[in-house]
Amino acid sequence: MNTPITVFQVEHIAFKIAQEKLEYDEPIPEFGTRFPNILESCLAVPLQTFGGKDLYPSFYKKAAMLFYLMIKNRPFQNGNKRIAITTLMYAVYKNDLWIKL
Repeated sequence: MNTPITVFQVEHIAFKIAQEKLEYDEPIPEFGTRFPNILESCLAVPLQTFGGKDLYPSFYKKAAMLFYLMIKNRPFQNGNKRIAITTLMYAVYKNDLWIKL
């Protein structure tokens, strides 16, 4: 990812927007109740290098790993898949890419 995603950005896109726009009555736990360090790990793994080379060399591989880890590692008590897809879409947007359907 040319422009990495931060914990603050995930908090904003996943919780602030949900609180403002959510139209049905499903509880959203406070962001501070997430499981410690799991989200940070999910955000850091796609940026890893070994021997000076990216382990995930393209944006798409980095984005796919971020998406996979956010679902697999479940950093939140609720909404992990929704937050993962929202974070993925934000990463695509933030890196000036878009998906054509």
